[in-house]
Amino acid sequence: MKFPSPLIKGTLIKRYKRFLSDIELDNGDIITAHCANSGSMMGLKEPGYKVWVSPANNPNRKLKYTWELVNTGTAMVGINTSHPNKIVTEAISEGLVPELAGYTNIRNEVKYGKNSRIDVLLQAEDQPDCYVEVKNVTLLREKGVAEFPDAVTARGTKHLLELIDMVEAGHRAVMFYLVQRDDSSQFKIAADIDLAYADALKKARKHGVEVLCYDCKLSADAIEINKPVPLAL
Repeated sequence: MKFPSPLIKGTLIKRYKRFLSDIELDNGDIITAHCANSGSMMGLKEPGYKVWVSPANNPNRKLKYTWELVNTGTAMVGINTSHPNKIVTEAISEGLVPELAGYTNIRNEVKYGKNSRIDVLLQAEDQPDCYVEVKNVTLLREKGVAEFPDAVTARGTKHLLELIDMVEAGHRAVMFYLVQRDDSSQFKIAADIDLAYADALKKARKHGVEVLCYDCKLSADAIEINKPVPLAL
């Protein structure tokens, strides 16, 4: 996924009210940027971190910038949770996810389950439909170990239960964790943060829901899928 406009570099002043961030741009201007991330952003919101923002395409938008990337000093991390679906969809289309190859039709945000929308629906003749739920991963508390979630996610637990329903209906279901950082060599569930989610994932795997995890290559130009990350589940 290439950014449509060059990103602008700055320094984080603070993130607050979940969706707002004050940033000093390298030219000295101080802006308030949209923070498209409802999680805790643990380890990513320290004042003084170098960050990158994108300019808004809509001139009428109240906030003229969106926070996209942060450099923690050890890793580049993508914090915008509106991007993972596009990143994963592009990777599947380009054949970069062998586990999800062979489908001729890719659709996004398709209604399913109990008033939900599946992130990616893969279809092909003579194959069961494949329901792919994508989660953005940014948490890293132990060197090399990416974790999800970074806050309690009742919505995420609901999605796992709905993936189980899809398997029981004869379809294929995949839980896809996209690690938007470049310093992870392993992935695990942060059960100490959300035990209900961890239990739901165990149940989902027992019922046939597959789990995939890939990390990303990140720059001020683009975010692209890189390689599989081993699971410690």
